[in-house]
Amino acid sequence: MFNNHEIILDNVSFAYKQRNILENVNLEVQKGEFASIVGPNGGGKTTLLKLILGLIKPDKGKIRIFDKEPDKIRHRIGYMPQYAHLDMNFPANVMDVVLMGRLGKRNLWFTRKDRAKALEAIDQVGMTGFTKTGFNELSGGQKQRILIARALCSSPDILLLDEPTANVDHETEENLFTILQKLNAKITILLVSHDLGFVSKYVKSVICVNLNVVIHPTTQVNGELIKNIYHGDLKMVRHDHRCSDEGHIHD
Repeated sequence: MFNNHEIILDNVSFAYKQRNILENVNLEVQKGEFASIVGPNGGGKTTLLKLILGLIKPDKGKIRIFDKEPDKIRHRIGYMPQYAHLDMNFPANVMDVVLMGRLGKRNLWFTRKDRAKALEAIDQVGMTGFTKTGFNELSGGQKQRILIARALCSSPDILLLDEPTANVDHETEENLFTILQKLNAKITILLVSHDLGFVSKYVKSVICVNLNVVIHPTTQVNGELIKNIYHGDLKMVRHDHRCSDEGHIHD
């Protein structure tokens, strides 16, 4: 029985060009989770999101989303890719960009329902009144909001965000997380972030990714754990953490 788990990875491994990216990953994500995915560059964070989306398939193990294969249930997942991987200067207005989130819902043209969903998503991120504004006229934080709205436009049950606060200032970052907290009342959210100290104020759990995957509730995270994750001496950050008595080691 699938119980209350929306995402299950069972002994999943994935390699790219003969280099192991993820190895023997076991992960269960419950409905209503709000988790930050953290780890060093190249540790497998984005790969984990792509596996959940079904954009790539594991070399070993099984992935079930709502007890189905990821590519069969992708319409119930909203996805925001990394900011750096997008062309921020394409000639489209805000409504055009957000409607892209409905592409999997339509046949030949956008319907009245599509536009209503787009307007609802734009309102959810606090950008009402910007529908006709050119996307490239927006500030960095406003662009991030609209990209989140695009991910919300399909009315997803799960929201996956890859570094949603990249290239924004601290105030904008706080505003975005306030929006995400409100969305989490109805949507399960997993987001990649490098700012563990900041996001721990908002998220319920931390998913540590560095070849292997370990999930911690946000209670008692300390400097030693952070150093294990990132393989280096980092500034101590107080936040919550939940872990087994044995702890864990990233090789």
